[in-house]
Amino acid sequence: MIGTYNKMCLPVSFYVLYMLSVCLGFLCVMFVFLWSGTWRGGFAWNGSFLEFNWHPVLMVTSLVVLYGNAIVLYRVPLTWSRWWCKLTHAGLLFVAMVFAILGVCAAFDFHHTYNIPHLYSLHSWTGISTVALFTLQWFVALGAFLFPWTPLAFKALVKPIHISMGMAIFILGLISSLSGINEKLLLTLRNRSNGSNTEPYTALPAEALFANSLGILVAIFGLVVLKILFNQKWKNPEFEHESNRPLMADAR
Repeated sequence: MIGTYNKMCLPVSFYVLYMLSVCLGFLCVMFVFLWSGTWRGGFAWNGSFLEFNWHPVLMVTSLVVLYGNAIVLYRVPLTWSRWWCKLTHAGLLFVAMVFAILGVCAAFDFHHTYNIPHLYSLHSWTGISTVALFTLQWFVALGAFLFPWTPLAFKALVKPIHISMGMAIFILGLISSLSGINEKLLLTLRNRSNGSNTEPYTALPAEALFANSLGILVAIFGLVVLKILFNQKWKNPEFEHESNRPLMADAR
């Protein structure tokens, strides 16, 4: 099952950027987990503020880190067969989709418990649109690229749409994550005159510095991933005409 997947030689700059993306992704997950766990009090699943703390963790992990790693997978010169590469790509995106849906559920459950209106902010609009497009994209791609009986003409038709939509969803995920970080800080770090025990956001307390740093990490991670994707010289020729032959032929 394991065959020669890619024999092309890539420059050192590719490997530097790819390793940078891996490290940045790890830091994004670590930072968002520490932010929710340290400054926001930890985690629970009971409709409380602690349940909402899962929302940023799950959304950054899914729509940014897992999604970003899944879409650059085809640039990495692995020795896997085309079949296993596609399964890994789809598997990473499936885990990301599940995490994203759980993250949305955490936000809705929290809003329901405290009678907070749903989907009133620009962040919520971009976020729910991203998750909806992501879910639709995954199921369409499942039928188009992983089912062996799908007509090759349909694969060829869907492929460019799938690629462009994939990058659009990733960019929307970055926008949603960055706007969510900012919205969370604005809502939680209010002025003391409003009854809050925390320092106001304008004073730039330690939590604000940490969360802003998380936002910078998310932005840099996104730029590195997009740089890898948009470099035409790093495209894998093995996948340029993949829709011209049945996928199951590579699974043997």
